Amino acid sequence: MLWVNLRRGLIVSAIFFVLLGLAYPLATTGIGQALFHDQANGSLGKNGSTLVGQQWKGAQWFQGRPDGGDPTATGGSNLGPRSKELLDTYKKRAAALERQGIKPTPDLVAASGSGIDPDISPAAAYAQVDTVAAARHVPDDRVHALVAAHVHGPQWGFLGAPHVNVLELNEALTGLQ
Repeated sequence: MLWVNLRRGLIVSAIFFVLLGLAYPLATTGIGQALFHDQANGSLGKNGSTLVGQQWKGAQWFQGRPDGGDPTATGGSNLGPRSKELLDTYKKRAAALERQGIKPTPDLVAASGSGIDPDISPAAAYAQVDTVAAARHVPDDRVHALVAAHVHGPQWGFLGAPHVNVLELNEALTGLQ
């Protein structure tokens, strides 16, 4: 009786190993590669993933959210809306933007909840047009048109808000000379 139960247990274990350890992962990977190839491979561009926010140094680049620059350190600051430390941080960030000639917008001052948000609002992108155009010695209207071409609407037309992926915008900016 012991050997019968042991044999049944081993057979069931082998079946579940094949189904859940081999067939299911291979099927989901195949479906992901076939239907969502770009996303399944990290949505990589020339300078990194379009799914992860990056830091850009210099007035010649569009700036993303102030998320710290470490893509492995996800998460918010956990500071509440009445936090003096959070308010002071926002004031410093807004002052730094104004010194660069950029009108502060909420997503250029406040970090994202994830700490790695790659997108900004169209308003935040348009607020940086004059600064980027001056730093690159390019007419404002060309940079403005570039931003307009990179505004993504809500997903499926109704989920979320319009946004601009900063990595995609900066990669397109390199070809604007």
